[in-house]
Amino acid sequence: MGLIEKLFTLVFGGGRNVVRETAEVFRENAEAGAARNNALQTQVITQHGAEFDRAQKGGFDRFMDGVNRLPRPLMAFGILGLFIAAMVDPVWFASRMQGLALVPDPLWWLLGAIVSFYFGARHQFKGQEFQQSITETMLRVPQVVENIRTLNALSPKVAAQNFNQLLETNGKNAAIEDWKRAKS
Repeated sequence: MGLIEKLFTLVFGGGRNVVRETAEVFRENAEAGAARNNALQTQVITQHGAEFDRAQKGGFDRFMDGVNRLPRPLMAFGILGLFIAAMVDPVWFASRMQGLALVPDPLWWLLGAIVSFYFGARHQFKGQEFQQSITETMLRVPQVVENIRTLNALSPKVAAQNFNQLLETNGKNAAIEDWKRAKS
């Protein structure tokens, strides 16, 4: 018995599995790899969500968000106002447009750059908010999946299947037998 015990201790080690450890040198342990990937993904999602935390907005941030919402409506209403002014008083409108014709091209280019940068920054900000909403949604996925499983378990079809299985496994019951006869 001592020789066999020493042989097994040599192959499998004292409380260790040498064969498994040797195999893991050539092939990754799938369960440990999945656990590492899950931990990494959870940490990445948590960090990504923390970068875009909306709860940190103060009064100044909310005020600036309100100010940032003004230029687009003001420009749209301004253009509509110009159309109305052209119809109401064409001479006044024509004199203002003649004044705009005197604006040098570099100023028009500067205005175009400012408006482009404004809308480009706004587009980037909205894109980041979209990424944040995706992160928040991804964090809710496990709970939603569990809720769907619970709801499926409560559905009438599943309940009927469970009830039929209960009828089959409970054996003979006079009331259930009467109910089966009445049902068929």
